[in-house]
Amino acid sequence: MTAPASDPGTPPLILAIESSCDETAAAVLDGPDSLRSSVVHSQVDIHRQYGGVVPELASRNHILAIDTVVADALQQAGAAFQDLRGVAVTAGPGLTGALLVGSEYAKAIAFSLDIPLVGINHLEGHLRAAALGTTPGFAPLTFPCVALLVSGGHTSIVHAEHPGVYTEVGRTLDDAAGECWDKVSKELGLGYPGGAIIDKLARDGNPAAIDMPRPMLHKGGDHFSFSGLKTYVLYHLREHGRPTGQDLHDLAASFQEAACEVLVKKTLRVARRLNVKDIVVSGGVACNRRLREMVLDAAGRRGLRVCIPPPSLCTDNAAMIGAAAYPRLARHIAGGAGFAEHTMNVSASWAVDDPPPEAVRTAAWDGPPL
Repeated sequence: MTAPASDPGTPPLILAIESSCDETAAAVLDGPDSLRSSVVHSQVDIHRQYGGVVPELASRNHILAIDTVVADALQQAGAAFQDLRGVAVTAGPGLTGALLVGSEYAKAIAFSLDIPLVGINHLEGHLRAAALGTTPGFAPLTFPCVALLVSGGHTSIVHAEHPGVYTEVGRTLDDAAGECWDKVSKELGLGYPGGAIIDKLARDGNPAAIDMPRPMLHKGGDHFSFSGLKTYVLYHLREHGRPTGQDLHDLAASFQEAACEVLVKKTLRVARRLNVKDIVVSGGVACNRRLREMVLDAAGRRGLRVCIPPPSLCTDNAAMIGAAAYPRLARHIAGGAGFAEHTMNVSASWAVDDPPPEAVRTAAWDGPPL
C-alpha cells in the first residue's frame, strides 16, 4: 500500500511511536503543537512484582501491545494508515530491545507506505512535550530555556538555545532521580513505581523531621549524584527499622524534600549563570507535587518563568516524539521524500546534545535545526 499524494494546503499527518522503556505508545499529529490522538499502554503491573523494569519482559510486551496501540491511535484520530505522510519513532536512548520493537515497527509502516521516517532522541521529546500544552498556571514553552529532564532513567540539565540546539550542562553521575525514588520505596516495602507512592505519603509528613543530605549541592559543578541519598536512607533503616505511621510519612517527606531541593537549586543556578529566564521541567519525576511547588516558588522569587507539561505529557508518551519530529518531517515531506531509511537503527546511549549517530541519522535530519 502506498500513501496517496497529499493536499499541499493540508498539514501532513504523522504517526509517532515510543517504546524506549516500559510504555508502548503511539500518537497522531497534524502539527508540532496539534495532537489528534495519544495512546499509552503501561507495563507497570507486569514489572511491579520485580521491583523495577525487566528489559527482556519489556521487549516481549512491546511486541504484544504495539499493534493494538497503533490501531487505537489511528482510530481515535479518525485516520487510516493511508492518510499518514511520515513516521517518527524513539531511536534512543533507552533499552536496546525495547527501542528495536518500536523502530522496526515504524520502519515497516514507512516502507509499506513509501513515506519518510525519522528517529528522535527520547530526551528531546521530553523537552518538546510542552509544545503540546502546559499545566494551568505555568508558562508556555519558550526558547532559549534551561530544561531539567528528570525521570527513572535520566536526570539532565539541558541548555536549549533554539529548537534542536541543545547543550547538556549537567547530568547524574550515578542513579537517576526517579530511580532513587523507586529504590527508596522498595527498601521501605512500599512497592513499584515509588515516585507516586512516596509523593502521596510525603503530603502528611514533616520534611524537616530527618536531616537528609543534599548530595553534591555545593560541589560537582552542575552534575547530580543520588546514590548517597539512597545510601543514607538504607543506613537509617538499618538503625531504626522500617518506619510506620507518622514516622513513615516524615521519612518520605524528608527524603523527597532533599531530592527536590538538589534538583531545583542546581537547575536555577544554571539558569542564572546563563542568564536564561525560562525553565522547563519534564520527564516522569516532573509529575511530583513537591518538585512542581518548589521550582515554581523558587523561580518566581527570581523572576523566572516555569514551563511544566501536564502529567500525561511528562511520563513517557509518543505525542512528545511527534512534537519533536514534526518540523523535520514536514520539511522533508514538502520536498517530496519517500522511504529511504532501510538501514536506520537505534542507539541506546544517544546523548541529547549529540547529533544523531550514523546508525540513526536519516535524510530528515538534513538542513538547519528546527
